Amino acid sequence: MAKETDSLTGRKGMTVAPSPLNEVKLDLGIILTIGGLLLLVQGRIVESLLAQLLVLASYGALGLLWIVIRTRRVMAAVARDQAQRSDDAH
Repeated sequence: MAKETDSLTGRKGMTVAPSPLNEVKLDLGIILTIGGLLLLVQGRIVESLLAQLLVLASYGALGLLWIVIRTRRVMAAVARDQAQRSDDAH
């Protein structure tokens, strides 16, 4: 198995290939981790079952909105960079 030279870490073990969406992946990991923790503690924070559902649904909707916005921003930046490179090439 050949070692990839385009990885972000130079060490052996787990590497991440360079991608413009790596920041979005990190955000998603953080959102999922906090969501899991929220799922574990929401029963102690809020007593009403409906309020618990509302808290979890609100967090999920806000997390979804954040990921969509971040992904669109990154993809728009990538498209601008590609358009600029193609304009510079001509």
